[in-house]
Amino acid sequence: MAMVDVHRFAESITCHAWSPDHSMVAFCPNNNEVHIYKSSQDQWERLHVLEKHDQIVSGIDWSSKSNKIVTVSHDRNSYVWSLEGGEWVPTLVILRLNRAALCVQWSPKENKFAVGSGAKTVCICYYEQENNWWVSKLIRKRHESSVTNVAWHPNNILLATTSTDGKCRVFSTFIKGIDTKDSKAGSPAESKFGEQILQLDLSYSWASGVKWSPSGNTLAYVGHSSMIYFVDDVGPSPLAQSVAFRDLPLRDVLFISEKMVIGVGYDSNPMVFAADDTGIWSFIRYIGEKKAESSGASYSSQFSEAFTKFYGQSKATTANEASESSKSRGGVHDNCINSIVPHSKAGSPKVMRFSTSGLDGKIATWNLENMQEELGHQFQ
Repeated sequence: MAMVDVHRFAESITCHAWSPDHSMVAFCPNNNEVHIYKSSQDQWERLHVLEKHDQIVSGIDWSSKSNKIVTVSHDRNSYVWSLEGGEWVPTLVILRLNRAALCVQWSPKENKFAVGSGAKTVCICYYEQENNWWVSKLIRKRHESSVTNVAWHPNNILLATTSTDGKCRVFSTFIKGIDTKDSKAGSPAESKFGEQILQLDLSYSWASGVKWSPSGNTLAYVGHSSMIYFVDDVGPSPLAQSVAFRDLPLRDVLFISEKMVIGVGYDSNPMVFAADDTGIWSFIRYIGEKKAESSGASYSSQFSEAFTKFYGQSKATTANEASESSKSRGGVHDNCINSIVPHSKAGSPKVMRFSTSGLDGKIATWNLENMQEELGHQFQ
């Protein structure tokens, strides 16, 4: 089983991010503040409280190279925080939004960051040296509903988005003067700003939790219908797979290697998905599960649950029994897990450690080093 370090910081946590050396964590305790804690001798000490937003903070990302924190909020604002003289100093970002900002992520080179919003737009923000401020260019009229998540391709140009319109899209974010055309001629990365490279209509429900594989060859995202989607060869002729599972929907995903993905969500337990030698993806197990269920047992259990619920025989299942069932699968969280982030060196082809945060106020750090044999060759 994976080794887990768990600490409860608040009643509920909206999002979190780690400092470059992973000694500090920034999170939103489901309000308009960002708390920064530092780990020292197995104890957590609160160092800073960032107070600038007026409404709940919906997204945090901490750059690994420049040591800057970017935050977004339902108040439609974004701030870039810089550490100066022991204090975090905010700089306002001009987003030009009329709806809530919902998510944010630094680009791999950290010269841009992307903000998804409830205004059906994506803001690509960059620093203007001449005016000493952060400005944004908007990708408009592409989404039909709120943008729930964003993910940067390793080339620093392509950006994947998910939306409550059920679609996943890939855009070019090339900005003249900020980006350089160092890719192969005619590649999607050389497309003009805001050009849609791909639109995926695989989900018939809300889509969220999108990520690229370390190489950028595979894209994964999740739907609210307990489905996860994998797309290879992103471009004019993509190869797509859909994997259904019997448990509650996922909220977020993370590639820990080219052939393995961790998904987290409403089931409160991280789930492992992997591709076999032929490239076919499937659900493998829960992280804390001692032995994966066979497919026959899984479907049998699913049928039994549906049968008893249909005939009203589920009264015998108590809350304690449900809790024990969750614990038997290695349940660390007591409520929905809303985010998963790597807890290892940025840009690493294999993630040995990652962290999750949820509505139970806990942040859990997972170590997969002792699970490599259990997870198999897909982890390599």
